[in-house]
This record gives sequence, structure tokens and C-alpha cells, in this order.
Amino acid sequence: MRETPTPADTRPFSHSVDVTDYMRIVARRVLAGPAKRRILDIPAGTGKLADILRAAGHDVVCADINREHPHYVYADMEHPLPFSDGEFDVAICLEGVEHLIDPVPLVRELTRVTRSGGEIIVSTPNVANFYSRLQFLLTGTFYQFNPAEVPSVAPGELRDRGHITPLTYFQLRYLFGQFGARVKDVAGDRWKKKALTPLWLLLAPAAWLWSRALFLHGAAPEQVRRNREMLSDSWRLASLFSRSLVLVFERQGS
Repeated sequence: MRETPTPADTRPFSHSVDVTDYMRIVARRVLAGPAKRRILDIPAGTGKLADILRAAGHDVVCADINREHPHYVYADMEHPLPFSDGEFDVAICLEGVEHLIDPVPLVRELTRVTRSGGEIIVSTPNVANFYSRLQFLLTGTFYQFNPAEVPSVAPGELRDRGHITPLTYFQLRYLFGQFGARVKDVAGDRWKKKALTPLWLLLAPAAWLWSRALFLHGAAPEQVRRNREMLSDSWRLASLFSRSLVLVFERQGS
């Protein structure tokens, strides 16, 4: 049964803290959970999220290819992570998977280093929001994935390639599922282009009927529950309108 997503959005959190909206969402969720957990933050960036979690008593390991702080663990997301199986209670990867040529190894590694029952929290630009769908319809490109802005990087060069791999809820759900993690919650940050809401309301009835037919018409009995869950998740406001999608997975098995 899908849990009711309450703690992440209800725990008080100061808006004066200089973090992004998706970091704020993740911080609220983690702070609403058990205390003193061991947490992986990769890519850690400047460490703002880690500082917030450490201040609350959590043991946070920052990993990145940058040298922002001397305590950072060097970790290349395109290669195996230098951590033991099940080492972390929570693994956080914010705005990282879309920078990789192949995100599958990172998905596998994030799942591997998270203990059974632990959480993996991932955020990525929401290429399935309504604005992105319109952009793709008219230009063939996704929101936040402008190929004209991608830097020229030589094969094998260790450098940020920018946004090169757009990933949807459906893709991430499938990939993490292959390595033993299930979707636990779907959230998102601020809406993109609220002015487009009237157009969405005009198209929503047809979109709903089409979506429902895709997911449920002719579905095998053993897949109906899964397909209903995917349909429900894809029609959440966060999935339809947020700039960045925040997905929470639970590590299954031993």
C-alpha cells in the first residue's frame, strides 16, 4: 500500500535558509523521519543540504568529483561508489542522474549502498510537466534539455556534461525497480508556467481518457494494480506541473 505523503510538507522549515526548492522538500522529509541516520549526499555540490541535516544530528557523507570541502569523499557517479553494501539509511541524489551518459550504473549503486528498508531520494528536471510537453510538441526538445546549451566534451573527459539524459517518472520507477527499490512517494517543487493552467484544463479530459486507456485497457490481471498506481502517480499535481520531480524509493529485500 502506498504511504500517505505527509511529513515532508508539514514539518516547519525556515524559508530564510538559502537552498533550492527541491532541497527544501528533501530536507523536510528527512527531518521528519527517524533521528541520527547515516545519509549519503551525492553529488553534494556546495554541501548546503548536508549542513542542514548535520545540524539536526544526522551523519552525512558528502560525495562528489569536486573538492568543495576537504571532507568530501571522491566519487564519480559514472563508476562504482566507494561504499559498502547497505551502508546508508538514506541515499540522496539531487539533480545528478540527468548529467550522466548512462544513469543505470548509478541507479544500481544507489540501491546497493542503501540498507533494506532505507530510502533513496532522487530529484531531476521534470520533463513530463505540461510546459515541457508543449515545448517538445513544438520544438522536439524537453524543458531544461536544450541541446544548444550542452558543452562540447571529449569522450572520456571528466567534466560536467550538463543536462543530457532526460528521465521520466516511468523510466526511474522501472530502473530502480530492476535493482530492488519501489516508489514510495512522488513530490515536486514549484510549478512551471502557471499561466498555462487554463490550457491544461481545456485538454485535461481528453488527456485523462487517453491515459486511462493506455494504462488499463487490456491490462493483464496481475498488472492492473501496478498500472493503476502508475496512472495515479503520473496525474499528481507534482508530476504534471513541477519544475523538478522528487521521487522517494524504498530499498526492498536483504
